[in-house]
Amino acid sequence: MRGSPAGADVGRPARERGSATIWSITLMAVVWLAAMVVVQVGLARVARHRAQSAADLAALGAARWTLADPGEACGRAQVIAVANYASLRSCTISESVAEVAVSIRFEVPLLGTATAVASATAGPAGATA
Repeated sequence: MRGSPAGADVGRPARERGSATIWSITLMAVVWLAAMVVVQVGLARVARHRAQSAADLAALGAARWTLADPGEACGRAQVIAVANYASLRSCTISESVAEVAVSIRFEVPLLGTATAVASATAGPAGATA
């Protein structure tokens, strides 16, 4: 084997030459796909937590206003939701208890736009809606 580089596919069939390249590309594609899934799930979880925080704060704000001015309670919930980059979907006041639902739209790479929805209830201790 004079003239061939040291370690050159000695004893390896010609049909197997270059197979490591194919396996490397396949492995990189699988790792990239797994990373994209992790990123997208992470984005959805962050949006869900942001929506829940906005709903909690809006419900607390509305419950506070049910005692002072019940007619203004849902307006205050709207202001709080918008301040938290959310949209108020619904607001119900019943016997000093506020029930609020909000949504947040977010971008998911490669898939487009999605919406996270959350709801919360707040009111005086012992009150029931």
